[in-house]
Amino acid sequence: MIKLSNALTGACGLYYSAAELTRLGYTTALTIRNAKGIDILASTLDGKRSIQIQVKTSNCNPKYKFILNKDAEILKAEDLFYIFVHLNGLSTTPDKPTTRPDYYIVPSEIVANHVRTSHEEWLIKPGRKGQAHKDTPMRTFIDRECEYLEKWELLEQ
Repeated sequence: MIKLSNALTGACGLYYSAAELTRLGYTTALTIRNAKGIDILASTLDGKRSIQIQVKTSNCNPKYKFILNKDAEILKAEDLFYIFVHLNGLSTTPDKPTTRPDYYIVPSEIVANHVRTSHEEWLIKPGRKGQAHKDTPMRTFIDRECEYLEKWELLEQ
């Protein structure tokens, strides 16, 4: 297995997500890298439904935990979704194919509420040595129960 830089990990997740959306019948367009909060614009083939996608990718364990920043607390819209991609190992040899990533599809409102609430709880909870946590812009989205694993149908609502 190879270890990718953060930039390449993110690029893998972006392209894997666009490919999967295309396989599911969406036309996709990748945004320029500085488009705030939107990585992919997707539309049904008939053009009747358009959605925006924010992609976050991880190749670390646990596979249901993803790192975001504090912007995720306010980044929400009815047609905005997160696709959290967990890379399940990338092979460097053709005789060992790369395993398909896991995809977690989550509406942005759920992500915003989750990261805000979990961060507030973390701030209140004492640290390992009983000290107060210092605020940080880092946030996490955790789906331990895999409630959103492969929930592509959420994009159709």
